[in-house]
Amino acid sequence: MIDDETNELGPLIPDQRRELILKHLRREQVLSFNQLSTLLDVSHMTIRRDVSKLEEEGRAVSVPGGAKIPSRLLVEPSHEEKALVDPTEKSAMAAIAASMVHDSMTIYLDAGTTMLAMVPLIAHVRDLTVVTNDVAITSALMPHPTTELIHIGGRIDKGNQSSVGRLAAAMLKELVVDIAFISTSSWDLKRGLTTPAESKVEVKQAALSISSSTVLVAASSKYGTFGKYKALDLRDFDVVVSDSGLSENIVAGITALGVRVEQPPVD
Repeated sequence: MIDDETNELGPLIPDQRRELILKHLRREQVLSFNQLSTLLDVSHMTIRRDVSKLEEEGRAVSVPGGAKIPSRLLVEPSHEEKALVDPTEKSAMAAIAASMVHDSMTIYLDAGTTMLAMVPLIAHVRDLTVVTNDVAITSALMPHPTTELIHIGGRIDKGNQSSVGRLAAAMLKELVVDIAFISTSSWDLKRGLTTPAESKVEVKQAALSISSSTVLVAASSKYGTFGKYKALDLRDFDVVVSDSGLSENIVAGITALGVRVEQPPVD
């Protein structure tokens, strides 16, 4: 059934359609393209174009088969909470990221359980130096006698088991790395990387500033969420590594920024 606000005077113009799409999404949170097509009495192609435009504006997020409203991340999940989420997807992303690491490199591993999953995959790399702010990664690398390890120190966020704040950022700025692998709990095309924790912003920005190449490692499940503080733009990165859950719209939008997207093959 078409919504009673669709317009009895004739077809809606694009801006009217998009506002109506947003109205339905705010009410239902997530709707399929089929549902939106029926509600507005327009083609799937029209709905997909409208959702793509709304996504560019940061007002909606495409998901496989449909769309949703962006949601605010109020608190960073703890290390323990993150460890329980999407282990298969994390392993696949870790494998892609680890394939970029070669002999004699210096790399930065940002805090996060996907970065932690990279550790056993880079154990064979010779003459490797790993810089990190993550306590769990530091502990995991302790038994690796051929890997030089630099923990950046500073104030510890106990929940996330990572160094944060000005002191950690200052230490990072004394170093130079070949690749910085950056994590995030919230990201999208419009807002880039955001966080509810201001203390994480300066560290991520410092890591970006010291690297020759930058790689965002971020799950599709975190796309379309946003925190209070902006850390980085997506165009700041050379590569985005994600799982196979990113929609074609999102991949196309990232690629349009000049950023390469790497995903595992779909089974």
